[in-house]
Amino acid sequence: MILTKLAYKSLLNRRASVLLTLFTIAISVMLLLSIERIRVDAKTSFSNTISGTDLIVGARTGDIQLLLSSVFRIGHANNGVSWQSYQYITAQRGVKWSIPISLGDSHKGQAVIGTTRDYFTHYRFGKKQTLSFQQGHAFERVNQVVLGSDVASRLGYTLGDSIVISHGMGNTSFHHHKDNPFTVIGILNATGTPVDKTLHIPLAAIDLIHGGVHSSNVEHGESDEHDEHDEHDEHDEHDEHNNLIGEPNQITAFLMGFDSPLYTLQIRRNINQYKKEPLLAIMPTVTLKELWQMLAIVEKVLLLFSGVVILVSLLGMLTTLLANLNQRRRELAILRSVGARPWQLFTLISMESLFTTLLGCLVGCGLYYGVMLVSSSYLQSHAGISVNIAMLSYYELTLIGVIMAAGFIIGLIPATRAYFYSLSDGMSIKT
Repeated sequence: MILTKLAYKSLLNRRASVLLTLFTIAISVMLLLSIERIRVDAKTSFSNTISGTDLIVGARTGDIQLLLSSVFRIGHANNGVSWQSYQYITAQRGVKWSIPISLGDSHKGQAVIGTTRDYFTHYRFGKKQTLSFQQGHAFERVNQVVLGSDVASRLGYTLGDSIVISHGMGNTSFHHHKDNPFTVIGILNATGTPVDKTLHIPLAAIDLIHGGVHSSNVEHGESDEHDEHDEHDEHDEHDEHNNLIGEPNQITAFLMGFDSPLYTLQIRRNINQYKKEPLLAIMPTVTLKELWQMLAIVEKVLLLFSGVVILVSLLGMLTTLLANLNQRRRELAILRSVGARPWQLFTLISMESLFTTLLGCLVGCGLYYGVMLVSSSYLQSHAGISVNIAMLSYYELTLIGVIMAAGFIIGLIPATRAYFYSLSDGMSIKT
């Protein structure tokens, strides 16, 4: 107990150098924990984005590029898939369901996806969880839009609001489809996936907004002799125009589910050998594994970098302790003269290094949570990574334990020198 108080007062007496060492350790701990959490949550976010989908089909390109563009809204698809090919492939035996998607438009930097109502029925994320509505329901007319939860909260939209879609996927667009506004009809619950940052419109609306046709511009007759039927004809054609009808010329990609894994492998081979146009079918789970294998070297480099920073901070602590030790020889001699034994001085120096490392880890954990709270929304909106701000995992606690152990071991070096100093000083005192 006395040694603990003495170590505490000794640290306060040298607070300038101690604070500098403590801050260095805290930064390294924060960096290590942040890299580890982002690494784990990035894998989880990507893996949870899509589940229960057997194949993703698009124009022939790289496997990873097709996955990123069609599911994660990262990058762009170079070509599309003709509607005729989509109908032919999805009519094959063993196909349980299919979801066509069309990309290429945006709203205030958020991706717009054209699809069908099957999207809300068959799309799965996480552990095969279905999409659910926070408010409203799926679109029923061509001029309706369903928002992801993040789009609604970030832009402040509610049911009934009017939205104008822009051409292109960037944050800045010079072509807005003002003639064809969409009405918010539904808002999805949060999923922690790119769905939250997406606006969903009917597939039939894609050709409508790019064709420049609007329901108010549909002509209903040219002769005045049919005036008594104009109101009735206008009502019929308006309803026909707003129903989810029509077939696009092409789509960006489509998702497929099958009755059996055997059908998955067979149809995948047939698609990759399709003669009418160059297509590519990928299995999302397999492609995700390939993606992580490619990024494995990046993970190792990041962990190595954070490890080096921790090592440098601990070596800095060692340098500070050794430099101060020469200045504290008089202090150690006084303690020795009043009855302190060499092992007690050894314990005192060891406790000082241990306390410094412990405080550095605690401050580093605080900085880590602060950084995660500040950057979580940015990571979600710009990288699609849903950061889980929770208690430290067993592995993260193990990392902190390793740092504590390393700090204690490094502290043994100046403690050992203090021990021998005390022996020599003790002998000189006796003589």
